[in-house]
Amino acid sequence: MSKKIKTAYSIINGQPYEGTAMLEVQNPVDESLVARVSEVDTHAAEEALNCANNCFIELKGTTAQARGGVLYRWYELILQNKTRLAELVTQEQGKPLEEALAEVAYAAGYVKWFAQEAERAYGSVIPAHTTFHQIRSIKQGVGVVVGITPWNFPLAMITRKVAPAYAAGCSFILKPSELTPLSAIELAKLALDAGFEPGAFQVLVVSKPQDLVKQLNSHPAVCKLTFTGSTAVGKLLLEQTAQSVMRTSLELGGNAPFIVFEDANLEAALEGLMIAKFRNAGQTCIAANRVFLHRAIKHQFIEMLKTRLAALTIGNGSNDDVDLGPLINSVAKQKALNLVLDASQHGASVVYQGDSMQGNYMSPVILENVDQSMAIYNTEIFAPIVSVIEFETEEQAIQLANQVEVGLAAYIYSTNSERSHRVSMGLDFAMIGLNEGAISNPAAPFGGMKQSGLGREGGAQGIDEYLEVKYLCQRFN
Repeated sequence: MSKKIKTAYSIINGQPYEGTAMLEVQNPVDESLVARVSEVDTHAAEEALNCANNCFIELKGTTAQARGGVLYRWYELILQNKTRLAELVTQEQGKPLEEALAEVAYAAGYVKWFAQEAERAYGSVIPAHTTFHQIRSIKQGVGVVVGITPWNFPLAMITRKVAPAYAAGCSFILKPSELTPLSAIELAKLALDAGFEPGAFQVLVVSKPQDLVKQLNSHPAVCKLTFTGSTAVGKLLLEQTAQSVMRTSLELGGNAPFIVFEDANLEAALEGLMIAKFRNAGQTCIAANRVFLHRAIKHQFIEMLKTRLAALTIGNGSNDDVDLGPLINSVAKQKALNLVLDASQHGASVVYQGDSMQGNYMSPVILENVDQSMAIYNTEIFAPIVSVIEFETEEQAIQLANQVEVGLAAYIYSTNSERSHRVSMGLDFAMIGLNEGAISNPAAPFGGMKQSGLGREGGAQGIDEYLEVKYLCQRFN
């Protein structure tokens, strides 16, 4: 009996768009066909832009309380449909179902957070220069927003953009990853069910996004771009948005150091590394890329890590008790294997490698004696590869950790709080876990330093990315 293939549609003005071109979505487990999704063309994108512009004008007439109420209903609907959403994520992205359920909760958390933040976009009254003037500032939505999101967290990367935009009174056009469009479409349907205006959240799916993105970024109605993805693509987008001096938020690549000092609780550090490195098979922007181990504990820690890795179950994320699913596709798998080969050829030692390497699956690998001459030291790995670098002093750890062009996340393990503080102050990274491997939280500002991006998502700062500050000076007779 043949498996039924789903059909899904891009969403324009609250309605399914039945285009002639169809994108095929594959399951990373075996690259089998999961669904076909309608692709938009130039005319459909223009229609979406006009709808978004009209919707932004409509949203100007709504209150923050009303928008917060709609967001809260969206939050409730996401949780009510958590199992269906998680199964969809596992099917098109590959992560284990338990991790997919955690992502649903994480994604919903952003919606709840910004439902509350909608009413906190405060202005201010400023002491005036005369007795007959009043000076005040207010905040208003920036306008039509274009969002481009990646495949590794196909729910959470969307809600932490759409929710603050809607809270601020902005309409949103989403270009999701062509690898995982189904999650985006389902989120948009739930948003419409919650009360989003038809033009407030539209989803445009394409298999080759370059032309669509240029069309969106050059349109006079678009006032802001928000993007999560690689640093290389972020730079190209920044060149495009510079032509119109468009507001731009970029959450770009990372190369996180994971530093374990000789006084660390090694069991706690191991638990933290299992989260920071192996969640989503290492396919996260804040994954521990370079593991710095103090010489005194390096051998012991590596042996502990080997034992844990040997106990991991690799397989189809839809099955029970699976720890690691596949990489997203064969291109990602080959990139990871090439990094291991390059490191080996430049002097690194493969001290652990599992045997589950069929298809898009990749067993964990431990590389010892990694240094800056190797591609893996300077590359966002996005695979279950642990690259180990030995160090002896705090100063050396800081210097080595900072030897990269990006600065997203970092991790420090030490039982000495003064040392942890000193090192965290010395690291050029925007988010730091101190004896903690799971740092993402809707209440915290997520973003990077250096070439890891511009702006922050989440936290009290997240809504400001979608607001303009307007200054009013009023004279009273």
